Amino acid sequence: MGKSKKVTVAGTGNVGSTVAFILAMNGLCHEVVLRGRDTDIAKGKALDMSQAANAARQHTVVRAALKPEDISNSDVVVLTAGAPRTPGMSRDDLLLNNAEITKKIVKDIKKYAPEAIIIVVSNPVDAMTYVALKESGFPRERVMGMGGILDSARMAHFIYEKLQFGAGQIRASVMGGHGDDMVPLAKFTTVAGVPISDLLDSEEIGEVVKNTKNGGAEIVSLLKTGSAYYAPAKSAALMVEAILRDTKQIYSCAVYLDGEFGHRDIVSGVPAMIGAGGVERIIDEIHLSKLQQDRFSKSVASVAALVNILKKSNFFTKKEHN
Repeated sequence: MGKSKKVTVAGTGNVGSTVAFILAMNGLCHEVVLRGRDTDIAKGKALDMSQAANAARQHTVVRAALKPEDISNSDVVVLTAGAPRTPGMSRDDLLLNNAEITKKIVKDIKKYAPEAIIIVVSNPVDAMTYVALKESGFPRERVMGMGGILDSARMAHFIYEKLQFGAGQIRASVMGGHGDDMVPLAKFTTVAGVPISDLLDSEEIGEVVKNTKNGGAEIVSLLKTGSAYYAPAKSAALMVEAILRDTKQIYSCAVYLDGEFGHRDIVSGVPAMIGAGGVERIIDEIHLSKLQQDRFSKSVASVAALVNILKKSNFFTKKEHN
């Protein structure tokens, strides 16, 4: 199979830990490195997961990064690190805070794992993917964000809730930014190959779309502390699998657009073929209706507004002080 595969997960919160656990359980790679601010927590979780891998008779070894160079030779780095929003903190504050965290990790990736493919999970994911791309200087094929797989999974769940059949056979498609401006594509959504429009009326499809957009917020309100992590982690792990196994799967991922769908110098969720080279192809042949084009443009504009906040604060021109 060639050289053994190594994946680093930056961030040991619920999402990062669950990504690492899924990778340890499915034996996708030989080594998983957990990198977190608190090395003791990273060590404890790594020990627990390595023991779970032994219980599952998997060969994967999980260990903690004790110093930045421990991420060396990573094939993939999954970025889940980020601060939650605290009382009194504006969204702009959160944006700048998480952009700084992303910048710091990307600096280490550039230095110690310059051949790695970066998968960004930290929110706001489209803007953080843009930051990771600009700060790394990597080709756009090697920097992508997770959003569309999660949104598609949520849409599939809500379709199942309506139909009460077809679980596991629902293929939902979503484009655009991860959040309120996502663009669910009912036209490309099927249940065992049957178009969703043959099974649900337009009002029911509208309810599915509304529930999908509210999917994350609903979980936050129910959990009371924290947000969703099982589905986001599985979605990120699927992207890792597509890269390590070179499956050429088509997933909606946050990628840098350079003219596709009429947009440039911005990141948004679009269908992409994922393989060993990262984003190997953007599928921009799909025909969007006028309404879908308008919604997609609105979604792109909301990401551009976040990027502009970073630009106005001179985020991309700040010199690092070591």
